[in-house]
Amino acid sequence: MCGIVGAIAARPVAGILLEGLRRLEYRGYDSAGMAVLNQGQIGRLRRIGKVQALADACAQQSLPGHLGIAHTRWATHGKPSEQNAHPHMSGERLAVVHNGIIENFEPLKRELEQQGYVFTSETDTEVVAHLLDRELKTGLDLLAALRKTMEFLEGAFALGVIHADQPEQLLTARKGSPLVIGVGIGENFIASDQLALLPVTDRFMFLEDGDIAQLEAERIQVWDAQGQVAERAISTFEHGQGSAEKGEFRHFMLKEIYEQPRVMQAVLEGRIASGHLLEQAFGSDAGAVFDRVKQVQIVACGTSYHAGLVAKYWIEELVGIPCMVEVASEFRYRPVVLPEDTLLLTLSQSGETADTLAALREVKARVLATLAICNVPGSSLVRESDLSLMTNAGPEIGVASTKAFTSQLVALMLTTIALGRRHGLSADKETALVAALEQLPELFQQLLALDGPIEAMSAHFAEKRHALFLGRNVLYPVAMEGALKLKEISYIHAEAYPAGELKHGPLALVDKEMPVIAVAPRNGMLDKLKANLQEVRARGGELFVFAGCEESIQSQEGVHVIHLPALPPVLDPIAFTLPLQLLSYHVAVLKGTDVDQPRNLAKSVTVE
Repeated sequence: MCGIVGAIAARPVAGILLEGLRRLEYRGYDSAGMAVLNQGQIGRLRRIGKVQALADACAQQSLPGHLGIAHTRWATHGKPSEQNAHPHMSGERLAVVHNGIIENFEPLKRELEQQGYVFTSETDTEVVAHLLDRELKTGLDLLAALRKTMEFLEGAFALGVIHADQPEQLLTARKGSPLVIGVGIGENFIASDQLALLPVTDRFMFLEDGDIAQLEAERIQVWDAQGQVAERAISTFEHGQGSAEKGEFRHFMLKEIYEQPRVMQAVLEGRIASGHLLEQAFGSDAGAVFDRVKQVQIVACGTSYHAGLVAKYWIEELVGIPCMVEVASEFRYRPVVLPEDTLLLTLSQSGETADTLAALREVKARVLATLAICNVPGSSLVRESDLSLMTNAGPEIGVASTKAFTSQLVALMLTTIALGRRHGLSADKETALVAALEQLPELFQQLLALDGPIEAMSAHFAEKRHALFLGRNVLYPVAMEGALKLKEISYIHAEAYPAGELKHGPLALVDKEMPVIAVAPRNGMLDKLKANLQEVRARGGELFVFAGCEESIQSQEGVHVIHLPALPPVLDPIAFTLPLQLLSYHVAVLKGTDVDQPRNLAKSVTVE
């Protein structure tokens, strides 16, 4: 959620820090600040609200200097305020930025207060600053003081530290919270996300849990959790800088919806050949693991959870083994029964989702193997899993997930095929599934042609406050995802139900003020869904139906139908998603909400 940027360079760094913060705005935040060292003095500016407020302050009070750290904060300890904004300082010569949560900050704070330290904020981060100062006063240098301080901290954190007495060093450390080093020429950087640093470098070094790094303009040194010198590989960012820009689009969300034809191609590249799946894409040991899998346990949060629910239908139908799906924040806090030879499959766009990571760590030793489906190759989830499959969606800036969700679905179908080989999925069936997946890029181009009719449909929602989504079978999770998108960005209260549950409660809500959105299957459930829709019309409800082009549902008074292009039925969950994304987007634009940064939400949920 919070964002860190740091830089040491031969040139002034304030502009680099500000631009980095702007590129982290998508993560969600309530305040921003920076600290820059210049001629032995640390200058600090902090402001509530948008990064622009900090930029305006910098324009009035410049912060010259070649070493600095900056931060956007999402409040966890203490209300949003300038006093609680980062960077935090101990005295006038030490500044710290921090992502994550220090779980034992209260006893540490009491101990430090007894030793004479005065706290000026309500945050857990200020504890880190004062602990560092305390250790420095024992005679340790800054690196040793940071290593010692980490021994006292419980929880998850990423840190950036500067000190006036060491003007040529930027120190950083991480434990359970994401952090990356940007490698430049005569300058180096730190950030919570590669996107923050794309204007200055495309080469990155990912730190492991427990690592400490010391950055100088010409050198980077890393020590592991045991204090041993460590080598960390440098990788090149795979996506061009333009992927983090809106270009011709009004919002990042719309841009990312329109990127999905390309993303469908990217997620399949290198994974299929001659009509068959190349399962080595999951890892060199994937075949041996898949041979033994007897059950799949999927754990995820939010949109990724909905993708997991779709996979349950696929795995149980096409593979014939049990598949359980659970929200990570529930899974990690209950006694879990995991049968022998269970594959734990985790889903996360960022690979840093705190609850999903905690669930992985909690049960990793009790399962056959772990598989991560993720969009960020260097993320914690990927590094800590036995197997992984990258979705290759590219940076997703809009808080409401679009291309990340559909690429997860494709990756899950590939996983289903890999498992199905061991449980009776014929070569012919595999070839048919792969052929269907290969149609996706063209299919998504055809789906985007529905943008105009969907925008016109959205006008019916401009004054609505509630909406009901209906789906059956594998399209029920798609209805759930459609409801989530609408509530996230338009602030319309939306819920999804299996259509067969209408008579068990939701029908009481249906009237002319409650629009009902239905996704119509092209299977044996269609007639049953049509009967459910008749129940809605009989009670004055207005229907908005997305249906396959060959279906018999037609527009009439109170019934608005958009027909999707012909497609293999197995792809219904993937294909029906895009029109629902467009509907939510256009409704939000009509409502005048902040589409890319909806209130109270953050892109990457890296704390509980």
